[in-house]
Amino acid sequence: MRKVKVSILMGSENDRDIASKAEKILKTLGIPYEVKVLSAHRTPKELEKYLEKSEAEVFIGIAGLSAHLPGFIASRTLKPVIGVPKSVKLGGLDALLSMVQMPKGVPTACVGIDNGENAAWLAARILALNDSALKKRLLEV
Repeated sequence: MRKVKVSILMGSENDRDIASKAEKILKTLGIPYEVKVLSAHRTPKELEKYLEKSEAEVFIGIAGLSAHLPGFIASRTLKPVIGVPKSVKLGGLDALLSMVQMPKGVPTACVGIDNGENAAWLAARILALNDSALKKRLLEV
């Protein structure tokens, strides 16, 4: 079994459609990943334990409404975190703004609303900085 490079975290099963879009890109690029449902609001202790043990090099956090998940992850790891705001209310602007307005010292990258694909592409580019084979695959796409 190959080491997980990207961890896709969803606040609930309702985010599965966006996670599936990211999975498709990661699978195509041959990047090992895993998908978990862990909520910053409902299961914060389990999420903290997962983050402490995870070998993932990049985290993708999918969340709507208050969209606390990516910020929670970023506040507990030095690894890159990519937020995907989900359109639930207000066209997803509430989630988008909560991700891009993180306080100084807790950076969270953010892609467009419902754009799981770009989250996967960004994760791949981050990983390609230290992976020449992946860099080559990205250049061929």
